[in-house]
Amino acid sequence: MSGFKRDWNGNAKKREGPKPPPKKAVVQNQFTPMFETLRDELDQHHDRRERIIKASRDITALSKKIIFALQRIRKIDEELPKNIQAEVDTRLADISKLLATIAPEIQGINRYRYARSLMCLEELVEALTFLHYLKTQTLITPEQLSPIMDELVRKGVTPSEDVAMTDVNEAAAPIPERSEEKEIPRVDLTQDDYLYGVFDLTGEMMRFATTSTALTGTMAGGGAEGDEQPRTIVEDMHELGSFFEMLPVGSGNKFQWEKKLEVTRQSVQKVERLGYDRTIRGSERPKGWIPDLGGGDQPEEE
Repeated sequence: MSGFKRDWNGNAKKREGPKPPPKKAVVQNQFTPMFETLRDELDQHHDRRERIIKASRDITALSKKIIFALQRIRKIDEELPKNIQAEVDTRLADISKLLATIAPEIQGINRYRYARSLMCLEELVEALTFLHYLKTQTLITPEQLSPIMDELVRKGVTPSEDVAMTDVNEAAAPIPERSEEKEIPRVDLTQDDYLYGVFDLTGEMMRFATTSTALTGTMAGGGAEGDEQPRTIVEDMHELGSFFEMLPVGSGNKFQWEKKLEVTRQSVQKVERLGYDRTIRGSERPKGWIPDLGGGDQPEEE
């Protein structure tokens, strides 16, 4: 049996309904418009940040799928197979649409304000540099990446144009109206976006070297047929590792820089051991040697 409250004289109090919420005191003074403006700016900031984070997550996933597709290739300095080329084009088209949606949000100072939310650009740089390396066996430069990013954004704004964005050496398709080109926002890559993307590229090169060597029996590399000593991926890894060792560490990113540099060193060492093992163990056997699986050396059963 539920109890009830009594007054000072012991009489039961009447039950009352829920009390109305207290009225908030509305203070209006000369500072009220300023704080209302700040409130609206903070709401816009959080909404913009959420949109950028969602798009960044999707761009990262698509960039990883491009890298996974490229890891199915076994040779360097050749055109991509048609099925892999089609998959790369599809992923880049989806990335173009996502870049076009966030490009207006990261103009001016917002590009650095939301830099931590744009980690997807490092993954995209890694995918584009890996694609360029497999096709040309060279490292793409920031000057070559800039027009590619502009072209990706332009395609996302104008999806009616169905042009493959796969070769960084091909000229961009002409735009009918030059006035529209100026209105399309850009997605600029910072120095950290490029360098950290190339840092991650060394890991993909190590995986590519390991897989291709295990399946083909030779170290991946370019060069014309008949060359006695074509340039292999081991030499490319040596050059990349040496260049990163020479670069000074920037202020504010020492921990991340040293962590990525250590991973790069490990990748270079793994490819070196892979090349040494193939060279040393391969020299022990004549060219074209195949193990005898007939069991002729084993003793006959009685």
